[in-house]
Order: sequence, then structure tokens, then C-alpha cells
Amino acid sequence: RPNVTADAAGLCLKAGNAIILRGGSEAINSNIIIAGILHEAAVNEGLPPNCIQIVRDTNREYVDAMLRLKDYIDVIIPRGGASLIQKVIQNATVPTIETGIGIVSIFVNHDADFEMAKKIIINSKCSYPAVCNALDKILVHEKIKEDFIPLIVDALTENDVEVRGCQSTQALSSQVIPATEDDWGAEYLSLKACIRVVKDIEEAIEIITRYDSKHTESIITNNYKHARKFLYEVDAAAVYVNAATRLTDGGVFGLGAEIGISTQKLHARGPMGVNQLTTTKYIIYGSGQIRE
Repeated sequence: RPNVTADAAGLCLKAGNAIILRGGSEAINSNIIIAGILHEAAVNEGLPPNCIQIVRDTNREYVDAMLRLKDYIDVIIPRGGASLIQKVIQNATVPTIETGIGIVSIFVNHDADFEMAKKIIINSKCSYPAVCNALDKILVHEKIKEDFIPLIVDALTENDVEVRGCQSTQALSSQVIPATEDDWGAEYLSLKACIRVVKDIEEAIEIITRYDSKHTESIITNNYKHARKFLYEVDAAAVYVNAATRLTDGGVFGLGAEIGISTQKLHARGPMGVNQLTTTKYIIYGSGQIRE
């Protein structure tokens, strides 16, 4: 997206880095214009002429070449779909930070407040479906399936969401399309969601571990013990109790703009702001000290 061009350039300059931008073909002209304006402004303020550069050709051969420029590029941060991210991770000799793929679930526990759960799910799915922190999968405790599933299916369909579900979900609403195995690990990036009934929190965590991308997960519950279990056992960059997954964002977290949301563990994890674009350098003034 063109806004990423401005965000990335601003963050990198603030952190003392030069940046090479390479946008997708869908918005190449907008990205070139935005990068050009930022470059002109930076140079006019005395920054080096090459502090902001953009690759003007969308040919993927240029990406392949950049992945091998270890002597010149300190890190590559792919922003885009799964195929781009996997291409970078598998082929780069330059260090990379994996970002973006968000297969996101909300688990509705047996003691959840239904109105809270509905509000959180609709916000997580519908406020901006095409981003990585949007909801994909809803896991519902079997004790509340008969009461909660018809309610949430109606709410989702009223918001133009296509709902897919397991057999138990289908039995409770005629509006549900049968889910396939692929749905449980899908990042929809659109007005689609799938619902699966689980027997308990252990099964919910097991499904999240098996199918999701370690990006963002949430539990709706009034049980302190279950909330703590979910927080500690779910392996993701951001884990919520009784809150929407759409909150995983650099601006919301107080970082200002973000250059991406890291789903790896080192060196950065979660939304990455200016601090995550810096490194460490030890500077020592001596007066003759030696190591004994």
C-alpha cells in the first residue's frame, strides 16, 4: 500500500538508516511519486542524496538480486502476501524479518459475555478485513454452541460476512457454508470467516498452534485461570483477553508508525517502530586499560 512507502521511509530516517523501497505493481506509480517527494524533502534538509531510493521496475529479478546483496543491505523486511514472504525467507542471504501473514483466531470460552464477544468479533472481522490483524477463525466452546453460534452467524451475515463452519456449526444455522480443511489455516483478507466448535480451551490452543501464524490471538472469557492459561500457552506476537485483534498495530501500541508486524521471535516481535530499526554499538573511551 502507498502509505507503507511514507511510513517506512520516515521510520528508517528517524532511526538513522537509508532505505531502498520496492512496491508492488498495483500501486507502483503512486509509490514512485511519494518516494520522490520524500527524497526531495530529505535532500533539501541536508540528508544524503541516496538516503531514500525506490526500485522503479516491478520485475521480480530485481528482488532476487537484492536478496543477495549482503555486503550492502543490513536487513530485508518483506511486506505482502505469503508467497512474497516465503520467497524472501527461503532465498535471501541478507538477514530478514518475517512480517505480515496473519492467520488470526478468537476463542469464545463457555463463560464469555455474549454481547462483548459479538462486539469484539464484528470489530475484529469487519472494521478492515484486508489487513493482517483481521479475524479469520472463531473457536466456540461446545457448552455455548447452541446459544452463541446462531447469534454470531446472524451478526456476521448482517455485516456481509460469508460464514463457513464445521458440521456442528452448520447444524445450528442454515447460513453457514461447509468449511474445508484449508479454511482452518486460511488468511482470508476479505469478508469471510470460519467457525469451529471445540470441546475445551486445550483443544482451542491446539488448533491455534496447528493452523495459525503466531501473529495475533484473543480469548473471550470471564475465567481468570483460563485467561492466564491462554496468555501463557498461546505462542503469538500479541495475545489478548477480552479485546479485538485489530488492536495489534504500532500506532495503537504507542510506537507511532510501524514498518511491519514481526511474527518471528528475534530480534523483534510484534509491531515494529523506530526502536526496532536500530542496533547496538559499544563505544569505549580508555586511558590505557588492558585486560588482566
